[in-house]
Amino acid sequence: MLLGAAAIAAAVVLLRDEGGEAAPPPAASAPPTQPPLEVLRIVFPEGFTREAMAQRITEVNEIAAEERSLTPALRARDYLNATRRQRLQASRGQLPSAFREDAKVRGFEGFLFPATYDFTEVTVSRELVALQLEKFAQEWARLDLAFARSKNLTAYDVLVIASMIEGEAQVPRERALVSAVIYNRLRLGMPLGIDATLRYGLDIPPTRAIRQSELEDSTPYNTRIHQGLPPTPINNPGLAALEAAARPADVDYLYFVRKDDCRSHFFTASEEEFLRRLEQPRC
Repeated sequence: MLLGAAAIAAAVVLLRDEGGEAAPPPAASAPPTQPPLEVLRIVFPEGFTREAMAQRITEVNEIAAEERSLTPALRARDYLNATRRQRLQASRGQLPSAFREDAKVRGFEGFLFPATYDFTEVTVSRELVALQLEKFAQEWARLDLAFARSKNLTAYDVLVIASMIEGEAQVPRERALVSAVIYNRLRLGMPLGIDATLRYGLDIPPTRAIRQSELEDSTPYNTRIHQGLPPTPINNPGLAALEAAARPADVDYLYFVRKDDCRSHFFTASEEEFLRRLEQPRC
C-alpha cells in the first residue's frame, strides 16, 4: 500500500508546474480525422429497365476500379435482389399513396426513377434503390392526373402508359402523340400494337427485327393480340413521358409507323394511309 501511495505522489509531482501548483492534465488527443469518402456518380437514362440499371452498376464499378482504384459496395446482383418482386411489399411505404394499396402493382419496374445519383464507395444497393423511390415520389407529385382519371385510368395505368411512350418515342414532341394513340385505342377497344411491349416481354433486343413467331406469341406483353395495357411497366420512364401519359395530345390519331430516319414517326387516323406507309422503305 505504501508503495502504491508513493507512486501516486510521484505522479502528482510530475503534473505540477514551476509555481508548485498542480498543472491541468494534458488534453486527450483527438482521434485522427478520416478523409471524406470520394463521391461517385451513376447515370440511369430514361427508359432503362431494372436489368439495364443493374448492368450500368457493373459498368460504373469497372470505371471506378480502373480510374480511381476504388471498389464500390454496389453490386449488380445485390441491386437485382433488392428490386425483386418479393421485396416490393417492404418498400410500398416509399411509394406515392396512389400505389400503396393497388393490387396491380407487382414489381419495382417503373418506380426506379431514371436520374443521376451520387454515391460513395460504401453505398449499398438498397440505399440506391431508396434514393430512386424517393426521387420517383418527388417527380410523381408534379403530375396532374385529372385528365387520366376522367378516362377511368388509375395511377398505375398512367405509369404503364408512360413506359410505353418512353419505349416508342425518341423525338420529344412525339411523346404526347404516342400517348394520344394509346388513349384513343383504349377508348375504342383496339389492341394497342406497341412493339416495345413485346420486346420487353420476350426480351427481344432493339437491334433485331421481331420474328413472325414472336408476333404471335401469347405473352401478356403482346399488345398486338391482347387488348388493354400490358400487366406492368416495360421500363422506368422519366418525367417528360409521365407528363405525356397524364395528358396526351388532343388528336384523333390511331396509328404510327417509324419513318426512314429511324427516329421519328408518321401519325395518322386512317388505317388505309397507315397500310400504305407500311409498304414504303422504313426502319
